[in-house]
Amino acid sequence: MVQVPRRTGFSGPALVRLLARLADADAPPPASSLSSQLSQWLGWADAIALSSALKANAPAMPPAASAAAGTEAQECARVRATLAHAIVEDTSLASRRRGPSRPSALPDPVDAQVDYAVYRQRYLTLQQGMENAIANLRGRLRQALSARAPAMAKLAMVDAVMERTLGAREQTLLGAVPTLLEPHFQRLRQAEAAALENQAQLAGQTGPVRPGAWLAVFRKDMQSVLLAELEIRWQPVEGLLAALQDS
Repeated sequence: MVQVPRRTGFSGPALVRLLARLADADAPPPASSLSSQLSQWLGWADAIALSSALKANAPAMPPAASAAAGTEAQECARVRATLAHAIVEDTSLASRRRGPSRPSALPDPVDAQVDYAVYRQRYLTLQQGMENAIANLRGRLRQALSARAPAMAKLAMVDAVMERTLGAREQTLLGAVPTLLEPHFQRLRQAEAAALENQAQLAGQTGPVRPGAWLAVFRKDMQSVLLAELEIRWQPVEGLLAALQDS
């Protein structure tokens, strides 16, 4: 299996730590506090909208049935399981089965020549699936919260503003992840090519050497990054669901 040096020993979200490890780079400490960063991301119109949502008096709503929280929790569990399953079982990332004639777990030789564009597109497709499903789920949870106490309705209003104002920033940051993975893809391929060439020279071989282990490593790493991204995208859902269950 191809080995690429990786650094560890820093803290931060799992996605940031994983990307830094794959890039063999140190994760820089935040340059400013969260409140300072938010002030830079929010324009004046966004700040006014958020302030209005925080000051608004939510309309009184009749109490909803207590069973609603349980129903929403089940729906959240279903959506999360579906998204995780889509990542784990994606055909471009799953390991290929080998028949009796090919006991090796190495990918087919043609995989060694695959272009990274294939994996970039698969990543973007899975990202879009996460974004759409989670946006729909957040809307459903906000609707459920709006039917609870005024404080919960206000929380739903604030979340709607935050999703609208920070959505573009989130899309930009997470949209760069596939680009960050490409150097890792190329390093793994080049490292294996060099290792196989060295092996052939040492053994005095001139025949073909089976390539492919590097791609299995990359597929697994890309899968791990997608699952870590799902964890980040899921945090607002967890917050809304917790508020709904406590209301």
